[in-house]
Amino acid sequence: MKKAKQIIPLPFPFYFWTVAVLALGGVLDSIYLSISHYRVYSDIAYESFCAISRSINCDTVSQSPYSIFIGVPVPVWGIIGYSFFMLLLPFAWSREAQKQRLWSILLFISLAFSIYSVILAYISTFYIHSYCMMCIVSFGINFLLLYYTWLVRKRFGKPGIIKGLMFDIGFLWEKKKKTASVFLSFMCIVICLLIYFPSYWNFAPPVLSKSIPSGITDDGYPWIGAENPELEITEFTDYLCFQCKKMHFFLRKLVEKNPDKIRLIHRHFPMDHKYNPIVKEKFHVGSGVMALFAEYAQTQGKFWEMNDILFAIVGSTNVLNIKKLADRVGLDYRALSYSTRNSIIRYKVKHDIAIGMRLGIDGTPGYVIDGKVYLGQIPPEILSRVLD
Repeated sequence: MKKAKQIIPLPFPFYFWTVAVLALGGVLDSIYLSISHYRVYSDIAYESFCAISRSINCDTVSQSPYSIFIGVPVPVWGIIGYSFFMLLLPFAWSREAQKQRLWSILLFISLAFSIYSVILAYISTFYIHSYCMMCIVSFGINFLLLYYTWLVRKRFGKPGIIKGLMFDIGFLWEKKKKTASVFLSFMCIVICLLIYFPSYWNFAPPVLSKSIPSGITDDGYPWIGAENPELEITEFTDYLCFQCKKMHFFLRKLVEKNPDKIRLIHRHFPMDHKYNPIVKEKFHVGSGVMALFAEYAQTQGKFWEMNDILFAIVGSTNVLNIKKLADRVGLDYRALSYSTRNSIIRYKVKHDIAIGMRLGIDGTPGYVIDGKVYLGQIPPEILSRVLD
């Protein structure tokens, strides 16, 4: 029998710098995702380059409640994790480390990264129903880190995995004067981040002021703002659409600051497959029922209170508690529950959808201004006509 050829490993620096480049790539990818996450919540017009479809959409992933972990965005945790990994690399390069030291620790960290990637992929598949391309890049980086740290241990390491881990811990302990200052500083930064990180993703509409006029149009649609407006905006929205929420709160604040110039009229366009005929697959389940609740609230003179609350809960929970909703708005719980069976209310919501389709609206949010339809956002030059 022929003897198996002995594999001659490449020089140690090749593996070391490959791992270093991968870790740096993870940091840069996490920085991009962190900036994108912030802009999704703070920039009205922002749309990431990978917002391609419903199934491939970084913005949809950022908008989900799963994008926040212990009060900090998941990509920020990525920056922390990869940075910690990179802090350990100089110790692994040291000649005193005999090349194989710390690679057991780095292997365990890479394994943790890879397990976390699997968990995030599972959440994207079964809960968010959308994937982020740049998140997939980070998954690939994590699995490559796992492979290369395993390969370095295999090529250059001597002790077993557990014994090697103990050697690594002992090596760091011997260098405690250097490691203590580095890791204590790092931990202080992480703790401060957890305590003081701003929750920019939690935004709410202005308090509904009684001084701002509101009413019902001649066609029966609720409006708020100017009685004799310079600019009238009709919004077609879905209560489970994040962009609708962001734009609605933006417009509500504009109305709050310009109550004698702008009028906002609300109409429903839930992208719920049970209510909207243009939606052919399961999507925004429950948004149709939320529209019915808002219509019932209008019959009780509570539309804008209900409307703002329904938008505010988008992304904060996956379950709508009707009892708590009724209590917050000041409505009878049983009457609100039964309103979904009211044929007149159901007709009004379906009529709004039909009108929206006739106007050419095929997604949300949609806006009608001076007879023209704008999808997604309102051009700034239109708003600038009435704003100082």
